[in-house]
Amino acid sequence: MAGFRGSLSKFARAVLARPLLAPDGLPFPPEKLIHTVAGTRDTGWFWQGGQLGAQAITDLLARRGVALAECARILDFGCGCGRVIRHLRALAPDSELHGTDYNRALVGWCARSLPGVTFFDNQLAPPTRHADAGFDLVYAFSVFTHLTGPLQHAWLAELRRITRPRGLIIITTHGDRYLEKLTGADRDTFLRGEPVVWSGDDAGKNRCAAFHPPSYVREHLAPAAGLEVLEFVAEGALGNPHQDAWLLQRRE
Repeated sequence: MAGFRGSLSKFARAVLARPLLAPDGLPFPPEKLIHTVAGTRDTGWFWQGGQLGAQAITDLLARRGVALAECARILDFGCGCGRVIRHLRALAPDSELHGTDYNRALVGWCARSLPGVTFFDNQLAPPTRHADAGFDLVYAFSVFTHLTGPLQHAWLAELRRITRPRGLIIITTHGDRYLEKLTGADRDTFLRGEPVVWSGDDAGKNRCAAFHPPSYVREHLAPAAGLEVLEFVAEGALGNPHQDAWLLQRRE
């Protein structure tokens, strides 16, 4: 009997050690990694948030009559642990998918666990490893919300470089919804149409937070990188609560 209990205990430990599978049949990331990218350990929200992010992409493209499946090469810049990109395979089965992130632990898990996507790591500052004009679509959810001003400009210029002429870029920002969080000089700066950055020394991490007046993105950030604003949806970054969504296009 004791031996049976011992065997059962080993079996139970083996079952518990198996990764929890998501509805797509692939594993969920460890809870620690989910918390890193989503601020919660809730696998249900991780799955739903990723679905919503994919929906936000398709909705933005649809505003311009573009189907996701028409984008032959797609890059998730700041892919985290694959929250959004794992949903794109079903939506664009013939597209070539790539993901890159500053956090090597997240990228490493993706490379081991999410087949059908090519993953790379990147540094805090550009460049990436990608060739010029290589992607039809690049999207960056909750990335420019955690960068300093100089890094925002540098990375948007880099995303333009690796996007083909007339190719598309999606970014998200903290916009007018976050004005209620700003006080004093920060609030005055935002109302003047200038961005505000908290904890710039922690750029690339969640502790760093950037807030963008929509007029600044439209009149300064995008044009400085040679990009045209095609669409803006206030709080349209589904899966990233209350972030604004921008669809940009490389001019040439």
